[in-house]
Amino acid sequence: MSISGYNGYVARGWESKSVEEQINERQAELKTPGKHEPGRRETEQRSRRESIRLARSRTWTALESTHDERYRALLERTLAHLDSEMAKLGQ
Repeated sequence: MSISGYNGYVARGWESKSVEEQINERQAELKTPGKHEPGRRETEQRSRRESIRLARSRTWTALESTHDERYRALLERTLAHLDSEMAKLGQ
């Protein structure tokens, strides 16, 4: 069975729909007249902000499920660091 045959029978998950929506939103933003093209710095900050948000989400999930006090302390320090990094970015 080929991969394309396999994908033809599998329903699309929410992840692929989310990615498709993001691509469509980005294309719509670029086509909208009067909007400026984000600069390199703005793009890097947006990427960094999203990266920190994802890391914070993963850390919070791990913190909620752990019972080890040393690991919990590490995760709490990690959250504090991520929060300070987010504050430096202005959000």
